[in-house]
Amino acid sequence: MNKLTSPDVGMYYSLNPYQGCEHGCTYCYARPTHEYWGYSAGTDFEQTVLVKKNAPELLEVALRKKKWEVKPVSLSGNTDCYQPCERTYGITRKLLEIFLKYRHPVTIITKNSLIERDLDVLTELSKLNLVHVLISITSLDEELRRKLEPRTASCAKKLTTIERLSAQGIPVTAMLAPIIPAINDHELFALVKAVSERGAQHVHYQVVRLNGPNGEIFKNWLEHHYPERAEKVIHQLEALHGGKINDSRFGIRMKGEGAYSLNIERQFKIARERFLPQRSSSKLRTDLFIIPDESGQTSLF
Repeated sequence: MNKLTSPDVGMYYSLNPYQGCEHGCTYCYARPTHEYWGYSAGTDFEQTVLVKKNAPELLEVALRKKKWEVKPVSLSGNTDCYQPCERTYGITRKLLEIFLKYRHPVTIITKNSLIERDLDVLTELSKLNLVHVLISITSLDEELRRKLEPRTASCAKKLTTIERLSAQGIPVTAMLAPIIPAINDHELFALVKAVSERGAQHVHYQVVRLNGPNGEIFKNWLEHHYPERAEKVIHQLEALHGGKINDSRFGIRMKGEGAYSLNIERQFKIARERFLPQRSSSKLRTDLFIIPDESGQTSLF
């Protein structure tokens, strides 16, 4: 697990059972992290996935430490914990079972309907107010979705997943991310409306930022799929990020700045007020934490 210090990510701990991601999202901010392991941020990121098979055992070791500070753990802050190889390894499910066993809060970020496999564990966590799920949805246009994030769940499946989780009382936030100028920014209203109708309690958005090698990867994608608007997209990205296509400044990097950023923000606020006027929020509980003893009984931490 990683303790996060970035002030604008809204997470305390991040736990990623997989490094690399089969989903192949063109814009993914996690791509450059694959270079740390000696792989490329391009096809290697999508085809060579590192599997942390002992993650559940290490999680238990961490939770049993006397100095452990009970704060929500995010699955995953980097790559998707429900990417296709989770069907084979089941590491995410084992992690959730441990969080339930220890009564520990957890949040999940995914764009894959595979999360529905674990509805039983998620429902039990939800009954104790120990889980919050964020479903990332970028578009309602299936043709665009296939080009932009080729191996994620379809647009329809993502909406169905929001609906099924919500029906079980599991709190869901829809992450409209990333918003890309001249690609999907015109869908903002429709996206907020669609997720609200499926039961999402909250909705957030982020604009695209292309860190490190992602800039060239994204430009190549644009030239291949949308050559007629590639120049326009890049210019509007630069307008969002102070003349660059990436911005690493905390508080600005995820929303952008300038007139175009303000326009996106205003559209989002209007859509949220129209379709999610009665937003409710509740913090996950941290006071239920227990450490099971060797006999199978439990004791308060």
